[in-house]
Amino acid sequence: MNKTITIAIAMAMLALGAGGGYWIATQRPNLPAANAPGAAADETGSKPGRQVLYWHDPMVPGQRFDKPGRSPFMDMDLVPVYADLASDAGTITIDPRVQQNLGVRTVEVVRRPLAQKVEVVGAVAYDERAVALVSARTTGFIDKLYLRAPLEAVRAGQPLAEILAPEWVAAQEEYLALAATGVPGAEALRRAARQRLMVLGMPEETLRALEADGKVRPRVVLTAPISGVIGELSVREGMTAIVGMPLLRINGLATVWVNAEVPEAQAARVRPGHAVAARVAAYPGEIFKGRVAALLPEVSATTRTLKARIELANPKGRLSPGMFATVELTPATTEDALLVPTEALIQTGKRQVILLALDGGKFRPVEVETGFETDGLTVISKGLEAGQKVVVSSQFLIDSEASLKATFGRMEGAEAAAAPRAERHRGEGVVEAIGEDELTLSHGPIPSLNWGAMTMGFKRPVGGLLPEVEVGERVVFEFSTNAKGEYELAAIAPQAAGQGARR
Repeated sequence: MNKTITIAIAMAMLALGAGGGYWIATQRPNLPAANAPGAAADETGSKPGRQVLYWHDPMVPGQRFDKPGRSPFMDMDLVPVYADLASDAGTITIDPRVQQNLGVRTVEVVRRPLAQKVEVVGAVAYDERAVALVSARTTGFIDKLYLRAPLEAVRAGQPLAEILAPEWVAAQEEYLALAATGVPGAEALRRAARQRLMVLGMPEETLRALEADGKVRPRVVLTAPISGVIGELSVREGMTAIVGMPLLRINGLATVWVNAEVPEAQAARVRPGHAVAARVAAYPGEIFKGRVAALLPEVSATTRTLKARIELANPKGRLSPGMFATVELTPATTEDALLVPTEALIQTGKRQVILLALDGGKFRPVEVETGFETDGLTVISKGLEAGQKVVVSSQFLIDSEASLKATFGRMEGAEAAAAPRAERHRGEGVVEAIGEDELTLSHGPIPSLNWGAMTMGFKRPVGGLLPEVEVGERVVFEFSTNAKGEYELAAIAPQAAGQGARR
């Protein structure tokens, strides 16, 4: 009887254990089933029709092996690296649909003649070579002044001032007396007296008038030698003028200068004789043409610019000194140059890189050497050839994590290529350590990756994990490979909790 009861109790215990095991199994986290072993073999083994360059351990990518087998570093199979993938090192492939979504635009590298135009700014100034000084050629008094202030306009031949010259009176009377005498030898004295009047500053036309009418002229009229404006007026009526004293200065306006500030980096592209087109705000839409007269050999310590002296014709006197001018300098000759849009260039410190568009949706970064830039185009002196296509927009959207200091890193976007990275793998293990951004787990075999049991770290996802697990606790978990090639947890839960994975 006791034996029968004992057997019945044992049978009941077995039934309860089976039922409890079934209940626990149904309450475990809803994790995807492991991939079939065949899939793991297809993942790590070599594929027919493709040449294998070498095998490596993804956890230790620096080590290469010449045959398949188990990794000496991790309890897992070595992974093959194929020739068709290695040949594309440094390039990336982007699906055409992704390119369209990113707004990727490409243009062709062209070679054509290009004038090295330079656009600078400057200010209109007087032509210092068109200056006339009017000075006193005899001692006298300023009897009358026809001008009152600087910057008054004058015309050539216009009277400027009258000087009362006492020395003129005696010299003219002596000349007239000698001219009237009939004494032999007086002709030589007359010529000497005439020469004296000229030395005293009497104009030739005044001498002829004196010889014609015999009237003494005590005043000399000074006239303007050129047209322009009074740059400086140094006398007033009633002042005494002595021989050689400057009375006024006239600045001509038939031509003017534009003193343009040329950046030091562009100075080599400016030469005397280059054609110039200048524009001023006072006359919108109008172009004043001229030429570079000189490039002054002095660099401003403040602005790091050289001054280009530009000569412009100003027949109507419309250009006034002080006007602000925008100047475009064009050399007389052009040269063939390899050109790309300036927006295609990516500045990376001391280097400049262009993203080259290849066939089949592939892109490769190329380091280039550049020349000057004009009209939105940059000259390429090294690194490209005519006919190649370069990316001119969305370069950094193609791969925001690209590092141009060596080569662009992994650049992906094709949906088909991204799918394998999103694949999740399932495992069971024990929490060994919990770090700020990593959990260390001692896990069992991972069939989907053909891994054996090992202890390794798994990165937390960007959003973090709920702190539902503790060190020493047995857990079930899911993980995948993130964009950096690291193994990242996707879900985790205590193995016996029956609550599903914490996400």
